[in-house]
Amino acid sequence: MRMGLLAPIIRYFLGLLFVSTGIGKLLDNRGFAEIIASYKLGIAHEFLLPIGLAFSLVELWVGLNLLRGRALPTNALMTLMFHLGYASLATVTLYRDISLNNCGCFGVFWARPLTQMTVVEDLMLSGISLCYCLLLRNSGINTKK
Repeated sequence: MRMGLLAPIIRYFLGLLFVSTGIGKLLDNRGFAEIIASYKLGIAHEFLLPIGLAFSLVELWVGLNLLRGRALPTNALMTLMFHLGYASLATVTLYRDISLNNCGCFGVFWARPLTQMTVVEDLMLSGISLCYCLLLRNSGINTKK
C-alpha cells in the first residue's frame, strides 16, 4: 500500500515543527528552564537546566530525523508521546489554576499564554502524530537508516 502524499506532508510538518521548537528552546535554555519552573512541578532548581536542555535536544533530534527520513516509526512515536505529554501537562496546570504568560512551546522567543486552546492544539497535534504513526505502520515502513 502506498502512503500517497499525506505521509510526506505530515512528516515534513512534524519535522519542521520539532526543529523550530527545539531551536527556540535552545536559544535561551536558561529562560526555558524558568518556564519549566513556572509550572510548579516541584522540580529542584539544579535539575531545571538539564531537563530543559534534554527536552530541547530531543525535540531537535526528532525533528532532524524526520526531515532526514531516519527511524521514521520511532520518531513518529516520539512526536506522539511529546504532544500527549504536553497536552497532559497543560491540562493539569490549568486544572491547578496556575496562570502562565508563556506555555514554553517555542521557548522564550514566541511567548504564548497557556490556555485551553493550548490543550486543544496539543491534542490536535497528537492526532496528526497518531495519523502519521498509523500511515507508517500500514505502509510497512520500518527504516532505521
